[in-house]
Amino acid sequence: MVNIKKKKILGLICLVLLGAGLVAPFTFLKLEEISISSSNEITAPKKVIKKVIKKVEKPLHDVKLPNFAKIRDVKEKKRKFFAFIKPAVTAENKKILAKRAEVERLIEQLTLEQPFSVEDEALVAKLVNDYKVSKKFSLLKQLYELQLKVDVIPQALVLVQAANESAWGTSRFARIGLNFFGVWCYSEGCGMVPNSRNSGAAHEVAAYSSVKQGVERYLHNINTHRAYSVFRIIRGQLREQNQPLVPEILATGLTAYSERGADYVLELTEMIRHNRPYFGATIKQNH
Repeated sequence: MVNIKKKKILGLICLVLLGAGLVAPFTFLKLEEISISSSNEITAPKKVIKKVIKKVEKPLHDVKLPNFAKIRDVKEKKRKFFAFIKPAVTAENKKILAKRAEVERLIEQLTLEQPFSVEDEALVAKLVNDYKVSKKFSLLKQLYELQLKVDVIPQALVLVQAANESAWGTSRFARIGLNFFGVWCYSEGCGMVPNSRNSGAAHEVAAYSSVKQGVERYLHNINTHRAYSVFRIIRGQLREQNQPLVPEILATGLTAYSERGADYVLELTEMIRHNRPYFGATIKQNH
């Protein structure tokens, strides 16, 4: 007898849960109030459904960007994403190496007490301005500061940061503004306003006209912003010891890049390790 009662109770609970499950999907709808006339007849509401039109945000560039979101094969997506970004990274690092060679030439020239030409002085002045080196420093200290700042960032590290920050090229900022690195800007209209921006905040996520410009700004940001001074010190020490610029080691200097800090660095190093087979992919792209 007890078992029969238990079965009945369980059956009733199941029915209640089933009923709740059927009703639950509709509980978010806010129905309009109905009015009852003097004849006790119910007057149906005139409108209960409103059409929602989603505004499509237009790209702020003319670049034909691959639709990475539609690539279902993970390996293919990785190959295409890296191949799309890599040419701009290679080109910009090559330009930086050329500038670095000039800085090292000037250091050697100054050490040997050889006079600078007018062109040399103009070059130093431009680099000091571009790389945010204090003009109060002596000429030799300015050049050593430039040697620390004017240097490449390993391609593997740049590629995985681009993948991480842009969700493999699918983020709004990557699609609309070619910003694959989440770089901010601070003048009104300089980019895209984040949907989750706090009230009172004034920053925007920068928008670029080309992938080349976006990569250039990212590299320059790492090489000049005070938040990444540790990164540059680590890179400088590797150079002094004639060691290769190992991307996993340099990644440890990027804790300030994300509020996740050390966890962000660990994620980057894991991404470098897992994606090495795809870094060699190449395709021709018009940036």
